[in-house]
Amino acid sequence: MKKREFEEIIFHVFKKNAKESLELANFIENEGKSDLWVIVISYYSMYYIANAVLYKMGYKVGEKISHKVTADALIVFVRKKLAGSLLESYEEIREEALAGIRADSLLESFDFERKKRGLIQYQTKEVEKHSKAKTSLERAKEFMFEMEKLL
Repeated sequence: MKKREFEEIIFHVFKKNAKESLELANFIENEGKSDLWVIVISYYSMYYIANAVLYKMGYKVGEKISHKVTADALIVFVRKKLAGSLLESYEEIREEALAGIRADSLLESFDFERKKRGLIQYQTKEVEKHSKAKTSLERAKEFMFEMEKLL
């Protein structure tokens, strides 16, 4: 993870890849084409939007173990900002704890999908993939919605 000077083109590519990945995952799901690729592409939409947020904050993930670094960087650099964004949606201060829990849940869903993508790609039977694909797509949509608020 390196501090970088902001370049609009890099930021645009992350956002474009995130949106395109989510749209493609949704299309594949609607067409009933491939549960495997719904899961993989849903995860990648989360990965790209996470990297867009990190990049906007001044950080660029390197090439080595970039998926794990992204997951860790979300916890270190984005969690508090995400909780604050979620808190704005609530009207009362007593909801602050729930916002923190919600932020943790969103970040955990990214890491869970990162791990699931590897498991599904290489070790899961076809019959188990369909329900997991639906879950992945819903998590990706929710993650994208909340992360875009940070941009």
